[in-house]
Amino acid sequence: MFSLKDKTVIITGATGHLGQAMCAGLAEHEANIAICSTTQASADAFAEKLGDKVEITCKGYELDLNKIKSMQVVVENIANDFGKIDCLINNAHFGEQCTIDDVTPGSWGKGLDGTITSTVFMVQQCITHLEKTKGNIINIASMYGMVSPDPDIYVHQDPNPMNYGIGKAAIIQYTKYAAVHLAKKNIKVNVISPGPFPNEKIQGNKDFINILTKKVPLNRIGQPSEISGAVVFLASDAASYITGHNLVVDGGWTIW
Repeated sequence: MFSLKDKTVIITGATGHLGQAMCAGLAEHEANIAICSTTQASADAFAEKLGDKVEITCKGYELDLNKIKSMQVVVENIANDFGKIDCLINNAHFGEQCTIDDVTPGSWGKGLDGTITSTVFMVQQCITHLEKTKGNIINIASMYGMVSPDPDIYVHQDPNPMNYGIGKAAIIQYTKYAAVHLAKKNIKVNVISPGPFPNEKIQGNKDFINILTKKVPLNRIGQPSEISGAVVFLASDAASYITGHNLVVDGGWTIW
């Protein structure tokens, strides 16, 4: 039921903190993976590393999510290299720090480009291919697309950027919109909202992590591997009757 054997999955931000864990889960369930990253070198290195561990087809691609032409070229190359596309995972994110007091048109736009805009146009490039395979799309949002960051948490850490949460909230709404309109093409669209999964650099800030942990009902931060099960589930036939859903993986953060 959870097998991804012979399925081709595109994942953006594949070499990042959560992206690598997602890829490991997909590979364990025998998916063939198109590794998309900001540089060819990082994409190739991770593709080689992953391919050495499991018997899957894994190839790296340099993708510039600021340019629609780059998206078009990469998606077509993937379709030609793998023969088909079964699943798109929009995991990549980029942005710029800003608050309600110091936001500028530039920082605002960059944050939205790195969340909702890149998601919208990656989906657009993949629709024709996913229609052929009755495939699916998994967008990655955030707990901060559902609730506002608590400013008191960020005494020892830069505040969560305003444009990040707003862009992630837009991804959740876009997922519902896309699920309705793409259902007629037999394409499923779902979203995952991760909770507190700070990267290794942020984990070094022990004061911040202690405060962060107290907000989690399970009383700990998430481990990257704990996001992979949700990705595998939504990418597999086990989720064949699920679309427009927001799967929250947050240790209970959004309960209260």
